Amino acid sequence: MPQIIVLPHEELCPEGAVLEAKQGETICDVLLANDIEIEHACEKSCACTTCHVILREGFESLEDATDTEEDMLDKAWGLEPTSRLSCQAVVADENLVVEIPKYTINLAREANH
Repeated sequence: MPQIIVLPHEELCPEGAVLEAKQGETICDVLLANDIEIEHACEKSCACTTCHVILREGFESLEDATDTEEDMLDKAWGLEPTSRLSCQAVVADENLVVEIPKYTINLAREANH
């Protein structure tokens, strides 16, 4: 079973985490299921960039981003060549190392935790 290694994030995951993931799950769903409250303002419909993550390892194992995801990523804060929207990035058979960017572009936060 592949793992998602989440690098430390000041607010969402200060210690970092190692999560078990099933093939076919999105990175966003795995994070949320493990109490890492990544933003997903559009309810995971690929209509915002709040769930933007950067893959530090395992990027090549993911299916290519759709044109719609690529268009949304162009608006993300801190975009890098291995950036993905976690609601669209489906876990394959390799471990992933994920960095959650410090900032998102969200005009209305859906939760104030």
